This record gives sequence, structure tokens and C-alpha cells, in this order.
Amino acid sequence: MKSTTALFLLFCFLVPSALAQLKFAFYGPSCHRTGSIISTVVADSFRRDPSITAALLRMQFHDCFVTGCDASLLIDPRPGRPSEKSTGPNASVRGYEIIDEIKRRLEAVCPGIVSCADIVALATRDAIKLAGGPSFLIKTGRRDGLRSNPADVNLPGPTIPVSASIGAFAVKGLNVDDMVTLIGGGHSVGSIHCSLFQDRLNDPAMDRSLNAQLRNTCSAPNDPSVFLDQRTPFVVDNAIYGEMQRQRAVMRIDQNLALDGATSGIVSRSEWAVAKMVQTNRRMEALEDAIDNQTKELVAAIAERENGCLKESSIDFGNLNVLTYLHWFCETVGFAPKTKEHRE
Repeated sequence: MKSTTALFLLFCFLVPSALAQLKFAFYGPSCHRTGSIISTVVADSFRRDPSITAALLRMQFHDCFVTGCDASLLIDPRPGRPSEKSTGPNASVRGYEIIDEIKRRLEAVCPGIVSCADIVALATRDAIKLAGGPSFLIKTGRRDGLRSNPADVNLPGPTIPVSASIGAFAVKGLNVDDMVTLIGGGHSVGSIHCSLFQDRLNDPAMDRSLNAQLRNTCSAPNDPSVFLDQRTPFVVDNAIYGEMQRQRAVMRIDQNLALDGATSGIVSRSEWAVAKMVQTNRRMEALEDAIDNQTKELVAAIAERENGCLKESSIDFGNLNVLTYLHWFCETVGFAPKTKEHRE
């Protein structure tokens, strides 16, 4: 059954940052302790709070679905300069302290080497394994983004119609199978506030016992939360697809996947072919953000020439002031200067 859930990892780990040359063991020559440091921090965090798997999965998806897996979600807003982090659905993303702690430890032993984008990807991968999901290798070498524009954030919401969701994923180069995998797999862990699924509580088709249980929970003050997967809420598995077929999905989009003719057949499968994962991974690796690609290329060259982060804003690139973004990025996220490994 785990082969099904493994498919949703394709988006979270294989959308590259622009210009990145992803490969296995990318940090082997330059920071061989990367994996062990990340694994230690994630394991310690998971022991204290198993819900970090859902938190990191959400963080990774919200980052990747905008301009690729470039950690632009991590950039803090500043007065007069908002960012993705403070926008709409991103306001409730959590788990940043885990990434910060990993970055702090890596900087102590390998300053300026490991990108935040790779930290997010590797940390999420490790959290999935700890939650009972598959163990797998991912390529690294992602570049951190330099722009974080709230206007870029257009994430599918909990009540989005299936047809609209298919369109949103298609824009990213993803087909219907990919969409069902990503939504169901990502919702196999985690929770949702009652205010976001009131439409399901008013749905007479919803499983009666679950409806009564959720109504009781949601009657409490302060907008409580409930698990998205009522069977195995802390385990990365396929259980949520069975819940969808029994009218026990909490979120509207999840339930509609089992009802819509375009997706119901996919939901009903008990096993999905591993070959599908490989094919989709290749498509995901081809995605880039063209504007960010040009910006990163120019800024990387400038930063290398000037030995890292520049402090003055003096070069315009289209509508972006490159050095402004570079300075902002250096202050808020940290910049990894190009090394020999980056230029390969």
C-alpha cells in the first residue's frame, strides 16, 4: 500500500530551483555531514511532536507550488515589502524553527554551502520516513530563491472544484494522476480548522457517525482542528483514499476526488505503478520559473564576483532590482556563494 502514497513525494522533492543541477550526494565533497545533521534535528523534533511531518509537507508544497522548490516561502516580510510567508494560506504554515535550527548547525560546520531549499526537501523526506512512509533518496543542489512576491501565491483551496484543481495542476505540468496523488498523499497526515470544512458538515451524504463526531468537536470555541485522515492521522499511508470512498473525507476537495468522474477511478485503485512515479518525477524535474532563472543567474555571478552578499542596490534587471533582492535575501535567509560543486 505504501507504493501509492510514495507517489505524492514527486512534487515535494523534484521540482528544482532554476539553474540547479540536481544530483545525488551533491554535498558529499563540500559538506558530508549534511544528511546526519538534518536527520538528527528532524528526529529530535518528531519525538517531541509527530505532527511535524504534516507541517513540513505543507511547507514544502506551499513553497514548490508557487515558483518551484526554492525556499522563497522562508523569506520574512519586511515593512513595505511583503513576502509569500505572510500571504493568505501561508500565514498558518509552521515548522520554520526546525529549518532554522538545521541551518544554524550546518552553518557552524559548513558555512555558506547548503541551501535552504535543500534543507526543506531533506527534512521533509526524513519526517515522512519517521511517520511510517517510504525511505528514499532525493537529489540535491537546489538554489535558494531571491524573490518572494505575495502576488505569485495562488494555491488551491479546500473547496476548489475538481475541474479547477485539475487546471491549477496542469499549469504546473502535472496531470490528473499527479494531482490525486499529491492531494491525497499530502492529506494523509495533518489537520484542518473547523471553519474550513463547514460545507462538509452540511453535506447529507457524509458518513453519519463521522459527521456527528466532527460536529461535537467543532462545537467547542476557538475554531478547533480535526485530523484530515480519521484512521491513521500520524502515519503516511493510503488510508485516506479508503476514507474518501466511504464518504469520510473531511475536506471538500478530498471527498470530491472520489465522486468526480475524472478522478474517482484513480482514487479507487489500491496500488499504483512504480513506473508512474518515475515518469512523473521526470516531468517535475523539467519545471522552472523563467523569470527567477534569469535573476538567479545574474545574482549568482554578481555574488561570486563580490565574494558573497552585496550591500548596495545599484543594478536593475527588468522589474527587479537584483541587488536589493540579494541584500534582502542575505539578511533574511542566507546566501550560499557558488562553489566548485555549484558550477558543475
